[in-house]
Amino acid sequence: MDLRGVLPPVPTPFRDDEVDVEGLRVNIAALLRAPVRGIVVLGSNGEAPFLDEDESERVVAAARAVVPADRVLVAGTGRQATRATVRATRRAAAAGADAVLVRTPSFFKSEMTSDAFVRHYRTVADESRVPVLLYNYTAVTGVSLRPDAVARLSEHPNVIGLKESGGDAGQIADYVAVAPAGFAVLAGAGPTFYPCLAAGATGGILAVANVVPALCIQLYDLVQAGHHAEARDLQRRLVPLARAVTTGFGVAGLKVALELVGLTGGPPRAPLLPAPPEAAEVIRRQLIGLAVPVP
Repeated sequence: MDLRGVLPPVPTPFRDDEVDVEGLRVNIAALLRAPVRGIVVLGSNGEAPFLDEDESERVVAAARAVVPADRVLVAGTGRQATRATVRATRRAAAAGADAVLVRTPSFFKSEMTSDAFVRHYRTVADESRVPVLLYNYTAVTGVSLRPDAVARLSEHPNVIGLKESGGDAGQIADYVAVAPAGFAVLAGAGPTFYPCLAAGATGGILAVANVVPALCIQLYDLVQAGHHAEARDLQRRLVPLARAVTTGFGVAGLKVALELVGLTGGPPRAPLLPAPPEAAEVIRRQLIGLAVPVP
């Protein structure tokens, strides 16, 4: 499976606290007008922990109805228990996912050793009929996949890559160093997309790609062509928006940004709060600074 390039992790829109399936389809169709490599649903930006199993299945099926066969559809299926993760993975595959993104379990943090992670992911990969991507997001989970665990897991024929959301290019380089050729190491932080690519990342699953997919793809293409000065300049210009829709205003801010570019945003699901009043104006200025048309 080719995961080189940019894959936006789409938010889940809600209407009256129910999944807005039509809004999701419209958003994905708009993203697919850019040459993104694929679409990720039910990731952190998709508020996956706040959806029940039936809702999760509907999201995957709705995305599959829009994502064509020549693009990749990845679905998040991470759960705290290995058994629950296996079941979620089966449902996502049956609903049409091409691959699954499995967040590290984290409830018993002190016991999440490399051996525990290796057993967890091997079991999921053994039981899954679609390829598995590891998902490391220490800022959210409080645990981290060590390079030694990644090295062991990369030997499994059904574990094809990893998303690292920490934005640490050194961590990316460590993963690249221990993984075999063909193992996809994907950056998960827009503010550091360029240094992660320079460190060997295959591509990126970036929140900001929901808002400015063409610019994220341009940055990736510049690096592949060896035009590093232009890539660094574009990265510098992308950083404020990339931060605003992640650490700045969170998922709620990302949804505000979607509305500003004419897509379906809406509120996050409780207990997340709506974005503060100033978010829209801050993000509007950033979009205008990037020459993005704002209706």
